[in-house]
Amino acid sequence: MDRRTYLGTVGIAGLASVAGCLGETLGGGTSDTVLDPPEQQRGDPSYPIHGDEFPSFSVRDPLADETLSLEDVIDERPFVITYFYASCPDGMCQQLLQHLRRIQADALESGYEDDLALLAFTFDPDRDTADALRTHGERMGIDVDAGHWHFLRPEDNETAKTMLEETFGLPLRRDDGESTATSDNESADAGSGYTFTHSALVQLVNERGIVERAYPKAATQREAVNTQVMVDDTRTVVGVDE
Repeated sequence: MDRRTYLGTVGIAGLASVAGCLGETLGGGTSDTVLDPPEQQRGDPSYPIHGDEFPSFSVRDPLADETLSLEDVIDERPFVITYFYASCPDGMCQQLLQHLRRIQADALESGYEDDLALLAFTFDPDRDTADALRTHGERMGIDVDAGHWHFLRPEDNETAKTMLEETFGLPLRRDDGESTATSDNESADAGSGYTFTHSALVQLVNERGIVERAYPKAATQREAVNTQVMVDDTRTVVGVDE
């Protein structure tokens, strides 16, 4: 089944089980990748995995006051991307951003900051304004003004949901009122007007626009991906000498 076709079959009723089971499978070959295929096969996710082309996108970066597209990034440098919202109170989205923060710190320490882009896509732009994103990033220790860091903010929540599901291949559920997470790969918050259930994913994409790694449980308690693994993988794809 084609991944985009598969995505269209993901209903809201089945989102909880999908969010808990999304995993990385062996991808379509290694001719365009630096990293070998992952050893573990875990289903057939709808988002791009090792060896797949990353989908084209064009999203506004409100802090840089510019629109960033896939074409602006690839052919120049690899990138790491995650998907989050700043109001997330349970630590899941914060952990996703902390992975990128640690990669940023290593890039700055090792001098490859100009050879890498770090992208954080918010699916809650109604609340994640430019000021809110700046405050949130700085609170987490991220250098939001570094030329390699980009918060990606769609025009509104409806656009963000469409992009997340149809472009990036990730299911998203918004619940009005109180909600609780149903698995350790989901996030839900209460008391902020509405809640989100979403997947925890970080992806590493090379300069050809091919996915090198998808880390599908990047913020779970039981199977959280070690940040150092992401750092090491990123250094390898960038081509940093040890």
